[in-house]
Amino acid sequence: MSNNAAERELRAVAVGRRNWTFAGSDEGGRRAAAIYTLIASAKLNDVDPQAWLADVLARINDHAIQRLDELLPWNWRKPTPDHVEAA
Repeated sequence: MSNNAAERELRAVAVGRRNWTFAGSDEGGRRAAAIYTLIASAKLNDVDPQAWLADVLARINDHAIQRLDELLPWNWRKPTPDHVEAA
């Protein structure tokens, strides 16, 4: 058995540790941790974090609160071109 996957994921934490001491406040640190968790969850579910986050941020304001689970990384589906509004 190997723990290479866990060590690989923790490397980003160790590399960023010095930068995160300057998050600005405890609340800033908690927000950074929440975002890091969301991005890591997207990666673990084979979802492109940038595409997922951009789509969720664009849709969340008009999305029904009862259906927020649809926007979680493990339920999210990339929007098809016919469902994307023209800019």
